[in-house]
Amino acid sequence: MRVSGMSVVTLVVAVSRWTMCLSFSPVQRPAHRVMTGHRWRVSSSSSSSSSESETSVESQEDPLGLTPELRKMTNAFASIPEEKTRYKQLLYMADKMPAADPKIMIPENKVPGCLSTVYIDCTVDEANQLQYVGECDGLLTKGLVALLIRGLSGCTAEEISKVNPEFINAAKISQSLTPGRNNGFLNMLAVMKRKAAEAKRVEVSAGEESTNGEVAPEEEEEEVGFEKIEGKPMYNAIMSRLVSILKPADIALVDNSHQHAGHAGNKGWEESGESHFSLDIVAEAFDGLNLVKRHQLIYMLLGEEMPKIHALQIMARTPQEVNK
Repeated sequence: MRVSGMSVVTLVVAVSRWTMCLSFSPVQRPAHRVMTGHRWRVSSSSSSSSSESETSVESQEDPLGLTPELRKMTNAFASIPEEKTRYKQLLYMADKMPAADPKIMIPENKVPGCLSTVYIDCTVDEANQLQYVGECDGLLTKGLVALLIRGLSGCTAEEISKVNPEFINAAKISQSLTPGRNNGFLNMLAVMKRKAAEAKRVEVSAGEESTNGEVAPEEEEEEVGFEKIEGKPMYNAIMSRLVSILKPADIALVDNSHQHAGHAGNKGWEESGESHFSLDIVAEAFDGLNLVKRHQLIYMLLGEEMPKIHALQIMARTPQEVNK
């Protein structure tokens, strides 16, 4: 007997594997290969070899810097041969995601550049681990939110910062996403990384109390802002969008329109003639993103401004890259 080109035995094995990997209820799985932090460790399958396993630890880190839960889900999705099944699983995860408190639905928690409306927030527990909550009005995008929340909650800011967004390809989930949803996924992960970094800074500041009970003088965090330039509405719009969303450590936007006088596209925006810009931006949100993904994130954020100018030259770096 055949079922859609797949034998009954194969189908039963696939369903069993899926249930073990992605069930929302805890499942006891046979010890074989486990992950500690971001490192793989071979564990014992019997009590007689447990002592030998404890001393056998591989030094190879997860190639995509994934958390243990995110690695488990990535492997589970990748093991499913049919795109339709992976799609249905995302919808299932969306349906099972707990409803968030409406109080999180504020502009500060809204993820930019998503086809659906997405809100994400997080808190830090006593173990300095992040706990995320989120809400979304689109089913497929909500499934992605549920996947990220489940994969990143219970981890530290350092662990979350290492996650490479390329895991979406390794899990074969990207095959079910339009370019717009893929960009939305990148934005969601970037926002979650930024919130983790911000929560870590708040936690560090809260711990800086003197032993005599007095609170140490709080150093004001220098916010990167910009001065609006009269007669430069496009410059002001670009800076306002990037500063408010990416919270950069440093940003510089230079209007080079005058250097392209007489060139194609030099007319620029009809209100001011602004046509060519060069951008140098340093932000935590770029951590884990390659050069192409960083540029895509900026283009997505400037979706309303980009059609009005001719060219934007971009240098996007993380604070760690600048300090090397």
